This record gives sequence, structure tokens and C-alpha cells, in this order.
Amino acid sequence: MQSKGQAVLFSEMAPAAAWTDRFHNWYDTHHIPVRMACPGFVSAQRYRRQDGEGYLAVYEMDDVGVLSSDAYKVIKSNPSEDTAFMLANVSGFTRYLASETSAKPAAPGVAAALDAPILYSVCFNVPAEAAAEFDSWYETEHIPLLMECPDWLMVRRMLVTDGVPEIYTHMALHYLADAKALQSPARENARATEWRKRLAEQDWFQASYAVFDRWGQRQLGQR
Repeated sequence: MQSKGQAVLFSEMAPAAAWTDRFHNWYDTHHIPVRMACPGFVSAQRYRRQDGEGYLAVYEMDDVGVLSSDAYKVIKSNPSEDTAFMLANVSGFTRYLASETSAKPAAPGVAAALDAPILYSVCFNVPAEAAAEFDSWYETEHIPLLMECPDWLMVRRMLVTDGVPEIYTHMALHYLADAKALQSPARENARATEWRKRLAEQDWFQASYAVFDRWGQRQLGQR
């Protein structure tokens, strides 16, 4: 069964230590399953942030319009008691809706890469006048150099259409077999090119980076 969509909802939050178990039970047995029953949701995978207490969920959807559907509006407007508690009390909340513009797996097919043990996210706020060059650099130079590392399984690029708390325009999701890929010669080479150095001189070239470990099993929507 296909588990990748053409859009993602990228949402992170952190529970208090006193109710972490309650948070995980709610997420795994209620919050995700309710969404997997909604038309347009393809799958969901949870992750844990390596440098903090946050837990991320990446929901795969047919397209960004799923969150505007009548079926999803019913879910959002009728939260359970646990859902209302969690959303009112978690910290570190993020929510980014993004539409996929490219997906480059190291090998044909995406099923195995999508379930990689490490997810590395990179977000930029790129001004409109710089977007064409930024996209060209990322697609034609940066990704090919990164994927010279055998642990770099797939790169997906996204246009962010909505999100809080930061304002981003571009998101890249890197699926890694091992976090050591981030210290690989391939990544060092990708970050040392003249093209990247030229872009890095621009004030807007300030990315937000995060590394996550896969947490639990992927849940699938009802297709």
C-alpha cells in the first residue's frame, strides 16, 4: 500500500514529564487514528527530536486541500477531552503544511526510504526574487552531492503554504539510514561549494535544522 502523499503536515509538540505516557497513548491510539480515517490522509509517522523533548508527527496527505475538507473540519471542531487538554498544555508546538515539489530517492521507489530511521528537516524563508536560484542550487548541485553518501536515502522538497510559529517558504526532508551521514565527506563537500558560499552571504540564508529519530510504526490511512 502506498504510504507517501503529495503533501505533508509537519507538527511537533512536547508533553510535560508528568503526563508523557498519557501523551503517547493519546497520540498513538486516538489522535493519529482519527486522522487516518479521514479521506485524503495517506499515512503518519512519529519521530523524537534528538536535541530536545519534542515529538514530531509527519502526516502524508493526497494534497494540501485535505485540511480544508468538510471531513477534516468535523474532526477539528469536535476535539475529544484528551485532545483539548493536550493541545492546550503541550509546549514547543509547530505546525507546517507543505506541498511536495520533488522527491529524489537514492534507489527506485520510495517505500523503504520513507521509513528511514533518521529524519533531518531543513527549513528556509526564501524571498521570491531568490527562489529560482535557490531551487536550482538545491536540485542540481546540493542534492546530488549529498546523495553521494550511501546513508542519504531520499530528499523531498516542499513549498510551505501555511505554518506556525515561524514563517518558512521552503522545507526539505532528508531521510537518512544513519545520523552519521550528517558528518560525512559528502555533506562537507555539499556545504563547501562556491555556489553555496555565494548564497550563504545573503541575509535570508538562515536555515532551521532539526534531526529526529523515528518513533514507533507508520500508521496507514483507509484507502
